[in-house]
Amino acid sequence: MIDFTKFEKYSKPGPRYTSYPTAPEFNENFTEADLIQRFKSQSSDRPLSLYIHVPFCRSACYFCGCNVIFTSKEDKKVKYIEYLKKELAILAKHLDTNRIVTQMHFGGGTPTFLSPDQLKEVLDSLKSTFPNFSPDAEVSCEVDPRFFEQGHMDVLKEAGCNRLSFGVQDLNPQVQKTIHRIQPLELTAKVVQIARDAGINSVNIDLIYGLPHQTKETFRQTIEQIVTLNPDRLAVFNYAHVPWMMKTQRKFDETTFAPPSTKLEILKDTIAYFDEHGYNMVGMDHFAKPEDELFKAIEKGELHRNFQGYTTKGGADLVGIGVTSIGDGVDYYVQNFKDLPTYEEAIDAGRLPVFKGFSLSDDDILRQYVIMELMSNFSLDIKRVEKKFNIVFNEYFSDAVAMLQEFKEAELITIDDNHIKANTTGAMLIRNISMTFDAYLHKIPEDKRRFSKTI
Repeated sequence: MIDFTKFEKYSKPGPRYTSYPTAPEFNENFTEADLIQRFKSQSSDRPLSLYIHVPFCRSACYFCGCNVIFTSKEDKKVKYIEYLKKELAILAKHLDTNRIVTQMHFGGGTPTFLSPDQLKEVLDSLKSTFPNFSPDAEVSCEVDPRFFEQGHMDVLKEAGCNRLSFGVQDLNPQVQKTIHRIQPLELTAKVVQIARDAGINSVNIDLIYGLPHQTKETFRQTIEQIVTLNPDRLAVFNYAHVPWMMKTQRKFDETTFAPPSTKLEILKDTIAYFDEHGYNMVGMDHFAKPEDELFKAIEKGELHRNFQGYTTKGGADLVGIGVTSIGDGVDYYVQNFKDLPTYEEAIDAGRLPVFKGFSLSDDDILRQYVIMELMSNFSLDIKRVEKKFNIVFNEYFSDAVAMLQEFKEAELITIDDNHIKANTTGAMLIRNISMTFDAYLHKIPEDKRRFSKTI
């Protein structure tokens, strides 16, 4: 029995660490010229990971924190596809597009809001620009079950898609009504079956805890129903309430949110239920069957984290394609323009649509490694860090080690000369634990930090 009320003090603004340094540190000093220089200096031996952003949704899901454009106009989609093709042509001038591709991911928005023919047009253009896909490349697509049909599946399968991620969030009728996303279980079951019939053997389902009106009991009902669909992976995200960024979230009555102690109880109950039904916790918010490659990776300490979440495909340079997309390399991050007019203006001028980015220092690269190891594997091999970066860990990170003592005394982590390890309860607070190594975060007063709360 864990008294989660004593952990409420850890409910504070903090990053999710899909990158380090985090996106608020990106700036406009990083330009198109910087990206082109990075492209030219990249090793042809390093593989590529492609991310394609399709920003369109027909209507707003009020919980969403993604960069989306609400429309039902066909001409907007047609125009966007033409600009994606133009962006690919510009990329091919500066980037060696014959490098091996080990991962490709469609995100949004709602990628399958494009018609099957439109989706095929984009995929054909991608494959002609990047012709060398690894035989075991992970090709995935985010799917809103409300906008998915057999034609989409046929196109994706033909393009080598082997993983689909279905957004569900919650199955409770009151919660669905409040978040403006009516999606009965039967609809999700239907599209999961379409995927299975097509031979997709990696099906992920996304859920969110912390939404309005959720309770431990109602969320248990949701996960019980979802497990009947037999997904291979599950992602259970902590709702990120950032109304200063997302206007639709201002529609929520904040008194309907569960307190942090209840959210931790929901997470604990979810972990226990999934464990009983054959799913093991992987990273901060993912669950997988023991035979899944994600779980095998964490057993070997080889799990990686990037803007697409947890992956086994490390060591690749990420190329972001489309409005607002993010890319990265060994020592940089880059993001495309966030609005369509500016994005289109850059493309029309024959430029890569670079909005901002970040050049990593040696210290950034070291801290990135430490934070991503903790976020991915809930542990850190101190001796490996010392050997890899030629440092004395306790001297270099003396401030962080001092801050970690609080978590050690709370019996959330163990620390010795060789390892830092979070236990099961500590894993629920891995964002807080990782924050001790964030050199940028500590320069910002807590009341000025523009992140969602960790709990």
